[in-house]
Amino acid sequence: MNHTNSHIRPINAADIKKLIPLVRSYIVDFYKCPNPSDEELFNHINSLIKEPSLGKQFVIERENEFLGFATLYFTFSTTKVKKISILNDLFIREDYRGKGLGEKLFEFALAYSQNNNYAVMNWKTASDNKTAQSLYNKKGGVNTNNTWINYEIKL
Repeated sequence: MNHTNSHIRPINAADIKKLIPLVRSYIVDFYKCPNPSDEELFNHINSLIKEPSLGKQFVIERENEFLGFATLYFTFSTTKVKKISILNDLFIREDYRGKGLGEKLFEFALAYSQNNNYAVMNWKTASDNKTAQSLYNKKGGVNTNNTWINYEIKL
């Protein structure tokens, strides 16, 4: 299948209902997390549209069909004295994986970060996600997990 006619763009309010099943698949099917309600997903996606300083979500689509999405969240780095972007999500539908769409979406998020003067774009991936690691290594990503330990407290 030829994906040269796929394109990437920021989401808008008209996309939310169509994006909900894709985000749900990412959360429930891919990461095996609890299934959020439609209202929770709607509010979460809509928050990035209403408050663009929080982050930006992009879809990759072909012929009005969503093939995947990426989400950048924005924060600051005191040590870099600049904004940083966090690529929190990069997801391609299972039936479209292995066709270079994830790479295209990653490059779009990286270009957005560069063009908007972010100091770095960082991200995490699961230790067993070798496919993603291969892409990130290919794109020049560096595993910086040799100096910091990640913690979280579930609330």
